Amino acid sequence: MRKILIIGIGAGDPDHMTVQAIDALNRTDVIFIPDKGAEKAGLSRRRLDICARFINGRTPRFVSFNTPAREKDPADYKSTVADWHAAIAAIHERLFAEELSEAQTGAFLVWGDPALYDSTLRIVANIHAKGAVRFDYEIIPGISSVQALAAKHRIALNRIGESVLITTGRKLAEGFPDGADSVVVLLDGEAAFDSIEAGDIEIYWGANIGTPQEALASGHLAEAKAEIKAARERVRREAGFVMDAYLLRRREPPL
Repeated sequence: MRKILIIGIGAGDPDHMTVQAIDALNRTDVIFIPDKGAEKAGLSRRRLDICARFINGRTPRFVSFNTPAREKDPADYKSTVADWHAAIAAIHERLFAEELSEAQTGAFLVWGDPALYDSTLRIVANIHAKGAVRFDYEIIPGISSVQALAAKHRIALNRIGESVLITTGRKLAEGFPDGADSVVVLLDGEAAFDSIEAGDIEIYWGANIGTPQEALASGHLAEAKAEIKAARERVRREAGFVMDAYLLRRREPPL
């Protein structure tokens, strides 16, 4: 039976690759590489560099496919994302049927960890449930940008006995979550931190962590956000894309 591996490849540094992920790469026959256009060609290159470094003794076939663009600022966000995922699923289903024989293994290389704000796992699970193409699938976890961010800033994500909320830039733009102490933000294409009332909030920010264009900044939000916005644009110019993550945390009251 066909097999699909969804491999977490870390936040950008090839050294983030786990032994399990390297072993998975070395049992693949076909590796599917999404093409998101010239602007994000760097993402494809990073995937290919990882394969060149870690695959030994075999030569998998690389199959590139175009990823449809999602509508920006839709009136109905969830409905738009559902339609977008359906379009991608149709492409994946065709790839499984046409590019994999019954005995072969295909793989997707997912930034960070497949379980955290990535659509690949959900799309593959839906194709599997549909049953038009028979296959099994396996998930290989990876180091997420959240873990890498905390390590770079030498901080723990949570305070003692406290929780951490992980959310998106879109949700943060609605306001700092009520009752939250530590908030990790991903998928923020519009610098939503700039719209938050700074108050007593500190920020620990990183972009393209683990890549040559990595940028880091931290401090009181009111003082750091101008530096962060400038760094985001610099990273975008140098790398062609920005993938950032940050922790917002209320300052602890003085003792």
